[in-house]
Formats: sequence, structure tokens, C-alpha cells
Amino acid sequence: MTEKERMLAGKLYKAQGEELNKDNQQAKKLTRLFNNTTEEEKEHREKLLKELFAATGEKIYIEPPFNCDYGSNIEVGNNFYANYDCIIIDVAEVKIGNNVFFGPRVNIYTAGHPISAEVRNEMLEFGEPVTIGDDVWVGGNTVINPGVTIGSNTVIGSGSVVTKDIPDGVVAAGNPCRVIREITNEDKEYWNKLKNEYYKDVNE
Repeated sequence: MTEKERMLAGKLYKAQGEELNKDNQQAKKLTRLFNNTTEEEKEHREKLLKELFAATGEKIYIEPPFNCDYGSNIEVGNNFYANYDCIIIDVAEVKIGNNVFFGPRVNIYTAGHPISAEVRNEMLEFGEPVTIGDDVWVGGNTVINPGVTIGSNTVIGSGSVVTKDIPDGVVAAGNPCRVIREITNEDKEYWNKLKNEYYKDVNE
């Protein structure tokens, strides 16, 4: 197996070799071009992201700066937004659903490193995929670690370190990130009331 094949299979690998170096250089080029765009170049930004990522939905927006290892292992759905300083270390697949919003400095890490220093010092590492469902809000300065799945309709509080799976329909926060409570019908009613008041005010 090549180093890239080993990486994508979740086996120990070394981040070297012609294929991985080529993919990494392409990602660095595209992220450099993206990060050097201006606020007037919204369409060009989206074009660069669609070239960088493996798959994208409609209406994706990322505030520069943004960085990733390869980009080709990232999939995002419709209506994706990431605020400043998002970093995605995508040595394994990162799948993000529809209507997912990131606060500033959200980091997703799929890369893992051996506990044994002897093995780690040989520059061996591995990757585990990250999956985020639909309708998820991730607060600023959150770190999402390798192998984590975050369910749909869930809110992750700012400053969280997500080390284990988080289910659908909850508010979770902390280091390590834990479920605080379920999202209820009372939450929906409260926020729909405020939404209706907003539209009433702006339409008067």
C-alpha cells in the first residue's frame, strides 16, 4: 500500500511520498489563494473552496483565514458557514452536513499520534474520521478530536474539547465535552416567539 492508501485506511503511515506531498502542496496553494482574496471576491472564494474540497453543497461561506492539510478529504453540505481561523486537519474523512455553522477558531483534527514515543519519533501517525450531522452549531474555540461523530440538531458550547461522540438534539459543552441537556419543544417555542417578534418589528 502507498502512504496515502494507508492514511485513508486508518493505518499507521508517514506523511511523505510523492502523492501526499503533491496533494498537500495543492491544498497549500488553494488555501493561500483563498486567504489572499478580498471581501469583494465572494464568488471567487466559493470557486476556490469547491476546487479544494472533495464535495460541497450550495451556499458555502468561510471567513479567511482557513487552513487544511489536503482538502480532498473534506465534504460539506448546503448552507455551511465557518468564521475566522478555522483549521481542519483532514488526514481522514471529514463529513459535515447541511446548515452547519462554526464560530471563530473551530478546529477539527482527524490526525492521531502513537502514545509510544519510540514509534511516534519514527514520524508514524494515523487518522480517524470526523462526522457532523445536519443543523449543528459549534461555538468558537472548539476542538473536535479524531474519530468523533456529532449528531444532528445539536449545539456545542464555545471552548469545548470534543473527545467522544455527541448525540442528536442536545446542548453539549466542556472539556471534555459532555451533554448538558436535550433540546426541547420549549426551546423551539421560545426561539420561534423571538423570531416572530423580529419579523413583526422589521416589517412595521
